[in-house]
Amino acid sequence: MASTRDIRRRIKSVKNTAQITKAMQMVAAAKMKKAQDAATSGRAYADLLNKVLVSLKGRVEETVHPYFSEGKGSKTLVILITSDKGLCGAFNTNLLKKVITADLGPEAEFVTIGRKGAQSLARLKKNLSADFPIKDPARFPELRPVAKLLQDKFLTGEYQKVLVAFNNFVNTATIIPSVEQILPINPVTLGGKRSYEGVGQGEVNDASKGPVLEYAFEPSTAEVFAQVLPQYVSNTLFQMLLESRASEHSSRMVAMKNATDNAKQMLKDLSLEYNKLRQAAITNELLEITTAKMALE
Repeated sequence: MASTRDIRRRIKSVKNTAQITKAMQMVAAAKMKKAQDAATSGRAYADLLNKVLVSLKGRVEETVHPYFSEGKGSKTLVILITSDKGLCGAFNTNLLKKVITADLGPEAEFVTIGRKGAQSLARLKKNLSADFPIKDPARFPELRPVAKLLQDKFLTGEYQKVLVAFNNFVNTATIIPSVEQILPINPVTLGGKRSYEGVGQGEVNDASKGPVLEYAFEPSTAEVFAQVLPQYVSNTLFQMLLESRASEHSSRMVAMKNATDNAKQMLKDLSLEYNKLRQAAITNELLEITTAKMALE
């Protein structure tokens, strides 16, 4: 049975831990707000780019551009976006489970963004071809080498398709581990919605948004199409990174809040146990004093 001295030490240790987790929670909350603003503001541009792409797609033959046909190779390239640090709950674990259970084929190769993903793939002995460290907050120029790499490798015919595994941010309580195909071009769900579906076919998802806009392209639709597609791939990948960073900071804030709440509950339990032991010790001392007095009488 623990002594009162041991319990006091445990109370002090738990208090120190609670202070650390509370500070980390506040830091994560500040970063989460900035990351969420970046992700939600980026969706407007991604949404408009999707609409332009769908409108272009309806005016040209898909076969005119290699981004719409599968590569000649049999391998799959997976871009895995994880965090650099831990203490963010099941953020990385759930995504890795999603990737492991996905049908990627025996020759899947991985490119990672985030140290945790690279470490996990090394432990699982997966084929890791490249790792790109990108600081937080993410900047578009830092992601360009990744986008160029995956597009160049796809155009060479080395890979049949390119997938991106990331955590899709919906809100603070809802984070969805997702594996989306980015090449060949495939509509991607970001933020839990596809508001650009049906654009170019005379219909939209939400009737309150008004009629479908008709775009005029110069110098020609095919030339604009060839210029927009690489930009679309790069921007979509960047938006996925922003969604992942918003999810990471949300998960870390929730994890640190849960840790702080658990520490507070543990302090209550330890204080109760300490008071019980202290009261029992006082009672025993009183009994000894009373017994000794009765013996002397």
